[in-house]
Amino acid sequence: MLSHRFTRRTALATAALLIGATALTGCAGENATASGSDKTLSIDFATYNPLSLVIKEKGWLDDAAKDQGVKVEWVQSAGSNKANEALRADAVNVGSTAGSAALLARSNGSPIKTIDLYSQPEWAALVVAKDSKIKSVKDLKGKTVAATKGTDPYFFLLQALEQAGLSEKDITVQNLQHADGRTALVNGSVDAWSGLDPIMAAAEQDGAKLLYRNLDFNTYGALNAREDFIKQSPELAQLVVDSYEKAREWSGKHPEETAKILADVAGLDPKVAATVIEERSNLDVSAVPGTEYTKVLKTIAPTLVASGDVSKQESVDEALATLVDDQFATKADPTKISGE
Repeated sequence: MLSHRFTRRTALATAALLIGATALTGCAGENATASGSDKTLSIDFATYNPLSLVIKEKGWLDDAAKDQGVKVEWVQSAGSNKANEALRADAVNVGSTAGSAALLARSNGSPIKTIDLYSQPEWAALVVAKDSKIKSVKDLKGKTVAATKGTDPYFFLLQALEQAGLSEKDITVQNLQHADGRTALVNGSVDAWSGLDPIMAAAEQDGAKLLYRNLDFNTYGALNAREDFIKQSPELAQLVVDSYEKAREWSGKHPEETAKILADVAGLDPKVAATVIEERSNLDVSAVPGTEYTKVLKTIAPTLVASGDVSKQESVDEALATLVDDQFATKADPTKISGE
């Protein structure tokens, strides 16, 4: 089984969201409901979502979908913000984000539902360079911090600041994609970085220091689907969730192979990938987005409004009440997906 130790885990996506002509020859929503050989399922994969990497590598979903006359198009997400952009633009039917990012997106009108939980990670933390004189979150006052807005690390930063008696106004936030945030930290253009695994684990190996960690400020890994896709293609939504359950079961029995897949896709040192999978990712978690998931999101909700990312509390409250669709996770059956 995978380690139950939660430590950060995360997000580097080796390339920006691939929404190119090859992957997007037509509207994903239309493709998903087309007939015959033209029927397409567009889904993302991301290094912050190890189960997606396993499913893609093993070809389980591709094979199962092919049996139903459906072609799978894999689109890489560089972060929760990019996955949300793709979902809103109808560029993917299913995309993986942090729970906080899913709540943010729905609060701002994105037509998505969380249909599955793929992890319960501690994947975000505040990071400083190895020679930094910064010793606490309070020391960030007046400093420049890199963070990817719309993602767990960004909301982690805001919560950490609030706990230390500071606010976003006390620092300068450089809105950089996760990998660029690490680069900015290394070259000295920022004083700190709100990081995400597996990039953060790689930075640690190179000497970066974790300034502040807090498991409670991390949210679940959420698999989200567009509402029109759920309505038009529920059988495909179930196929996706069943594939995730097979990957969860397989990864629990093969943590070393799971780490190798992550290392290969993300270009990580095998030891770093092993740390991410075995120590910083809890993949052995219920797929059903239930009360614990919504409880965590309820905690983060006021931060979304206070930061100005959502205009009013009513929008967040409505999103909290309508975000979850657990029908597929409740019926998830890995035995319906063939393959070893």
